[in-house]
Order: sequence, then C-alpha cells, then structure tokens
Amino acid sequence: MSAGRFYASELRLVLLRRRNLLLLAVTAVFPLIIGIALRLAAPRPEGGDGGTGLAFFNQLAGNGVFLTFIALSTLLVLVLPVVVAVVAGDSVAGEAGYGTLRYLLAVPAGRTRLLAVKYGVIVTFALCATFIVSAVALAAGAALFPVGPVTLLSGTTVSLAAGLLRLLFVTLYVTAAMAALGAIGLAISTLTEHAIGAIATLMILVVTSEVIDNVPQLHAAGPYLPTHWWLSFDSLLRVPVDTSTLLRGLLSFAVYAVLFGSFAWARFTSADVTSSLRATRSQHPGSARRPAPTCTPCAIATKLQ
Repeated sequence: MSAGRFYASELRLVLLRRRNLLLLAVTAVFPLIIGIALRLAAPRPEGGDGGTGLAFFNQLAGNGVFLTFIALSTLLVLVLPVVVAVVAGDSVAGEAGYGTLRYLLAVPAGRTRLLAVKYGVIVTFALCATFIVSAVALAAGAALFPVGPVTLLSGTTVSLAAGLLRLLFVTLYVTAAMAALGAIGLAISTLTEHAIGAIATLMILVVTSEVIDNVPQLHAAGPYLPTHWWLSFDSLLRVPVDTSTLLRGLLSFAVYAVLFGSFAWARFTSADVTSSLRATRSQHPGSARRPAPTCTPCAIATKLQ
C-alpha cells in the first residue's frame, strides 16, 4: 500500500467517526455563540491596548473580521486542545486497546511510516478544526458586524484583503501550535493502550502549563512551556509585524514536535506491541474485548464501529 493511499485511508477513518464529527461540529458552534453574545452586548471601541483579548473586543464593533481572532483566542484556552487531544490520544492507544494495532503493523508499511501517517492525520485534523473556527467566525462576523478595511492593534488601517491575508497566517500559526500539541499526544499515546488515559494526561499537561504560565512567580519558566506562545499570533496584527516573537513561537512548536515525535518513534519502533497485548489480556482474562479481526480489512471495519 502506497503512503498516499495509507494516509487517505487513515484520514477517512478519523474524519468519519461520529465522535470526531461531533467535535468538529462543536468547534463550528462556538464561534456562532460568541458572535451572537458579543452582538447582543454591543461592545464599543475604546482606546488603548489593554492586552490581547481586550484589544480584540475593542476592535470588534468596527470590523467583524476581529470575531475570528476572538474565537481563536477563546477556543485556544480549552476547546481546540480537547479536539486535538482526543484524536492524538486515540491514535495509537485506541488501536492497541481495540486489538487492531497488530494487524495494522502487518501491512507492509513499516512502523516508521505508520507513525508518520498517524501524525499526519492528527495535523490534518487540527488544520480542519482551526480552519472551521476561522471560517465560521468570519462568516458570523460579516453577518453580525460591519466589514471593511481592518484597523490593526497598532492603529494602522489596512485593506480588507490584507486583513484576510493576516487572518490566514494567524490560522496557520494556531495550526502549528496544535500540531506541536498533537506530537505530545502521539508520544503519550504510545505509552498506553487506554485512549482515555492518554487524552486525560495530555489535557492535564495543557491545564498545568497554562496555570504555571499565569503565575507571576514562575514567569521564568513561561517561554519553555508548550502553551506559552499560543496567543502570540497577535504579533501579526501589528505594523510592523513582531517577527521575533513569531519566530520564537514557531521554534518552540518545532522543538516540541521534534522532541516528542522522536520519543514516539523510539517507543513505537522498539516496543513489542503483540507481546504487550497478550500480557495485558492474560492479566485480565475476564475483561471484555472486541473480537480480534483476522485480517487488515477486518481491523479497519472494527475501527469504524
């Protein structure tokens, strides 16, 4: 099976799962709720910066494009990390828990390529979720608020086309942040065959990182935390663009992706998955398990159930 077909097959399985479709639906509903709530509150533009979040709210009444930035900054707190955590935590642990991982490994693809495909699917799903938030928020902002030339946080006014281009870069930046989180989730997923445990562990890590990042006494640790640079996309909404902050954020994402991707590769390529599954089942002989499929197509069918 070619890498392209393998990737397309895995992506189709992930996107067609009802749980994942529900997650994408939730990410689409939140921007609508935020937009309607802010429209009813009728925010008025105010001077001053006052922080990233307040600056976005102050600009919203003058241009609906800023609803996208508000939605992204709000959903980055919890919703988008949960969406990515569910897919990343289930990527390997879910297969091991269902007993289908052995049969996927039987496909002449190799463990390295299988892990690369899994990570590629996680990144693609994160990209879909992020673009859904941006697209729905942009449509809601256009329907609920005026749309025209965009006044940036620095006070400079740019054309609508230039504002939308910056919006595209912001969406890609957030996707990069979620891709790094996906690498962490993938690494955790290789350590267990209980998907819910991997998901919970990743979310505990995210919450802990956010809490530490907001404690003034621990500010020295901030730049090294996985969540510290998530909201730095506001650098794209200023003239001139603060490229140093953006590059430091992207470098942080790349370092986390490489470190945890390497850990996942080392763990996944060296672990005896078949033996570990047999050992687990021998320790819990009465536990209910899905019947093990006898061929790769059966394994794929089991995943769809």
